[in-house]
Amino acid sequence: MNGYLDRAQESFQWLQTLPWLILLLYCTPLVVLGYWKRVFPGTRLLLVMLLPCALTWALLIWQDLALVIAAVDLLVLLVAAADVTTLPTRRAFSAERQVDRIASLRKPHRVTLGIFNHSQRAFRIEIRDDAPQEFQTTPEKFSIAMEPRSRATLHYDFRVSRRGAFALRQVYLRAGSRWGMWQRFLEYPVASDVHVYPDMQQLSEYAVLARKNRLSLMGLRRTRRVGQDNEFERLRDYTVDDNYKHIDWRSTARRNKLTVKDFQTNQSQRIIFLIDSGRMMTNQSAGLSLLDHALNAMLMLSFVALRQGDAVGMVCFSDQIHSHVPVRGGMAQMNRLLHAAFDRFPQLVESRYDEAFLYLDSHCKKRSLVILITNVIDEVNARQIQQYLGVLAGRHLPLGVLLRDHRLFDAVEANCQNDRELYRAAAAAEILNWRHEVLTDLQHRAVLALDVFPEEMTAPLVNRYLEIKARHLL
Repeated sequence: MNGYLDRAQESFQWLQTLPWLILLLYCTPLVVLGYWKRVFPGTRLLLVMLLPCALTWALLIWQDLALVIAAVDLLVLLVAAADVTTLPTRRAFSAERQVDRIASLRKPHRVTLGIFNHSQRAFRIEIRDDAPQEFQTTPEKFSIAMEPRSRATLHYDFRVSRRGAFALRQVYLRAGSRWGMWQRFLEYPVASDVHVYPDMQQLSEYAVLARKNRLSLMGLRRTRRVGQDNEFERLRDYTVDDNYKHIDWRSTARRNKLTVKDFQTNQSQRIIFLIDSGRMMTNQSAGLSLLDHALNAMLMLSFVALRQGDAVGMVCFSDQIHSHVPVRGGMAQMNRLLHAAFDRFPQLVESRYDEAFLYLDSHCKKRSLVILITNVIDEVNARQIQQYLGVLAGRHLPLGVLLRDHRLFDAVEANCQNDRELYRAAAAAEILNWRHEVLTDLQHRAVLALDVFPEEMTAPLVNRYLEIKARHLL
């Protein structure tokens, strides 16, 4: 017996002269498992390995513990090798995903994941979906226990902070071994495409409120039309502002409630949006870029105008013309506007107003309401806007929508505590005075102007459109 111990001691001393060989023997299986099988040590294995690590310190006191430590290492290795065989194979699970292909910007949307356990064993697994960086998911991952031959249905909501086309390609699973010493990462290809469009839910909200005659909840006000419009639109409840001559007495007697007739103009008008997507639209407001706010307002007004029987078109530009939707009527035009706008992003280039207005002149000959949505921050751009919108005043009805910057107004309204804040407020006030002069000059050139905060643009823009229709300015 002593002879076997002596030979084992000599072999162990020989291995001590080659520590890199011992390290290689331990690391090679881990590298193979991690690279080819996606298997990695778990927390319990690391805790178990603390025992031989602690015994190693005893070698400083008693050299004869070398064989004991080697036996403990071998035992841990055998237990770990036995536990790694209990990990699930790739065929043990499968996954599926159900998600709508269309999503709205910054609105919650539901995703349904289906996980199948095809094996005869129970596993505790963690699931995470392949959500892009722009997706904010709630919850981010799931931890569930699956019985043999079972199916689990999971739901999570996501919000997207950016428009565009996104791809969800994988569903990721992490399963543990029986004793928890190992964990395996599994990937299952489940392809889904999500197209994130500007906010479309406000369109359905408008339709619902319009049927209930409660558009004031969206900030839209009723505008009394000048003159008589002779095309019947709908019946609705009487309000104190209505003309008693428009009361429909038959409907009133049938409903036992005062009912009036709504009329609309029988003239189809044209609206063209010029959307600036250059560097001045890259600023953020309420978590969205100025271009996002502009597109949301454009879609809302387009929906209202198309319901009124008008025709709508759009030109998106920066240093060149990026997209053009010809002026057309009908609700099918909404789909064309959505597809042209959902993957358009602001670019760090100087906007070419001359190119945009030249393109407009060559593609739009009939008189239209031309709505330019942009941001003015310097005198060069302001002069161009004044010049080109002023030239349009003869042939078209131009409307310039200039977006405000919250930082300027906050600096002016702040309670200054020192000289630096006072100088900052004075500089902001000077810029605001300059913006007021730009707006005044536009009005002197027979150009309609709207100066609004980006997140509050939709309601004032729709109100201005309704006012234009009521006054028959086109």
